[in-house]
Amino acid sequence: MEILELDPTDADARRRWHEVREGSVRADRPHALTTTLGAFEATATAASTYVARTWLQAVDGSEVVGVAELELPLTENLDVAWCEVGVLPGRRRRGVGRALWDAVVERSRAAGRTRVGGEVSVDVDVAGAGHAFATAMGAVERHREDHLLARLPVPATPIAPDYEVVTWRGRCPDEHRGAYLAMRNQMNADVPTGELDLETTVLDDERLAASERGLMKAYDVRVAAARRRSDGTFGGYSLLFVPHGEDYGWQDDTLVMPEHRGHRLGAALKSANYAGLPDHVGVVHTWTAPDNTAMHRTNTALGFRVVEHMYEMEASIASDGPG
Repeated sequence: MEILELDPTDADARRRWHEVREGSVRADRPHALTTTLGAFEATATAASTYVARTWLQAVDGSEVVGVAELELPLTENLDVAWCEVGVLPGRRRRGVGRALWDAVVERSRAAGRTRVGGEVSVDVDVAGAGHAFATAMGAVERHREDHLLARLPVPATPIAPDYEVVTWRGRCPDEHRGAYLAMRNQMNADVPTGELDLETTVLDDERLAASERGLMKAYDVRVAAARRRSDGTFGGYSLLFVPHGEDYGWQDDTLVMPEHRGHRLGAALKSANYAGLPDHVGVVHTWTAPDNTAMHRTNTALGFRVVEHMYEMEASIASDGPG
């Protein structure tokens, strides 16, 4: 067996890599939300100013038996690498995962990184190996969120009378971009990170535009925002992605600005986004920290239920550390 880098220009190799990731993730995570082939293709074939990516594969003969993705932030958190490691169930406990991890650590150290982070999700009913593997590699838990799922339709939540819902798909219209950037940056500052020590990402128009262009290649991007009628001030937004050709959506950010809280805007914005989805979309995924009781109540009222626990793990890879 050898660890090789994926050639991102090879379409067949990209497809095989994605198939192995799917097979490794879904073996013990029936509710897993994975990256679609279309989304992976969009990422693998486009350069980024903000992150460098490498895709690794464990090859035994001509068979790919495990994969890893390595992301190196280029503009902030320059001491951190992010990774995901997956091994097909029939090839586990044979050193494949460890070999991929060692390759991740080697490349991360070479790039000057001193810690590697990643997400490990565990189904609430099905035993999985991901958390035990991460712990064996020296990773410790820094933050936890619940992965929740709701089947559509959900109960309608009307917007408060003092507000109106403004929606768009894809690129944020020019007339809303200033307000949208302010809300996105507030979200980045407020998002719970537990014990993770990370620099906050600050969006400007260029970075927002780059994100929008990339996302629109693979997703129907939908935003519902709350605007106060009296003065036109935006008080919150909810961001939803629907992968092209799929029957589910995944809920990204939902934020209500501090001075606009107490009007159930979060529930109303989610409800508005879901009501606008085409009939074939029947499921929505979302993630919420267990101690975010307000959002947990909102999600429960909309019919969401916890299906997985997601752990954000981190390992020190200083030269004398694990790995």
